[in-house]
Amino acid sequence: MPAITVDDLTVLPRLRVPGLGDQPRAVWQVTTAPSGYEGEGFPVRRAFAGIDLQHLDPFIMMDQMGEIDYAPGEPKGTPWHPHRGFETVTYIIDGVFDHQDSHGGGGTITNGDTQWMTAGSGLLHIEAPPEWLVQQGGLFHGIQLWVNLPRDAKMNNPKYQDIRSGEVQLLTTADAGALVRVIAGSVDGHAGPGSTYTPMALVHASLEPGARLDLPWDVDFNALVYVLNGSGTVGTDARPLRMGQTAVFGAGDFLTVAADGSQESRSPKLDVIVVGGRPIREPLAWAGPFVMNSKSEVLEAYEDFQKGRFGHIPV
Repeated sequence: MPAITVDDLTVLPRLRVPGLGDQPRAVWQVTTAPSGYEGEGFPVRRAFAGIDLQHLDPFIMMDQMGEIDYAPGEPKGTPWHPHRGFETVTYIIDGVFDHQDSHGGGGTITNGDTQWMTAGSGLLHIEAPPEWLVQQGGLFHGIQLWVNLPRDAKMNNPKYQDIRSGEVQLLTTADAGALVRVIAGSVDGHAGPGSTYTPMALVHASLEPGARLDLPWDVDFNALVYVLNGSGTVGTDARPLRMGQTAVFGAGDFLTVAADGSQESRSPKLDVIVVGGRPIREPLAWAGPFVMNSKSEVLEAYEDFQKGRFGHIPV
């Protein structure tokens, strides 16, 4: 897994061990992501399917894209499509993705890079593998997270953050059994590079077989753990969790993830995405690529899109 790593975890800053007064977060729910296809036909797992939106707030959805090893000619992306009212966070673990939008933004992200796109008032957007990758094929794996925007930021101007793998904050546990990548937000006082409208944190953690991660987590945030690959347990009561499953946690000061002592040969570690944020607690009207506060605002977004107010596809 080419996402940013280090050879010697002992050189990294250590996460604090929970103290006597710290409360563990209980596991409220475990769900299994259904599989489907997105865009022109690339496979995804709908990580948050079956979870009440009240427990997801401020998040809307998350897709695991791949993991798939494309043959030559097989790699696929999305056609041009609109967005308004939220942010897309695309984190590429393996492979290469090109992005372009109607406002002149975009770029290429690969192995451990993140593109944080604030759609705001609206834009047209395309995501696709580069032509050379289509021709030769290759491994592709990543996630895309949709983050809601509060009412007062939904019509802000669109913007991008290109977060390179080398900018990510790297941490480890007291016994150096896990690599914790902080992409956005702050974990135990260590801040990641991503800038967010809504206070939140996004982490990719890799646990060695048999390792345990007690991750300090902001008490104001909700918390969700999704397994990218491998198997293990979550919570102090050690509820089983495997690839393609999500755990929803309750309140507390820290959350617990542990890797099984034996992992599959193709997935030698337990890899998880941990995400959480401060709930916005505003009305939600979500229809396709538009996430607004009311049905009338969604209809207005469709009308603006149809009348070309999101910009035009570049020549």
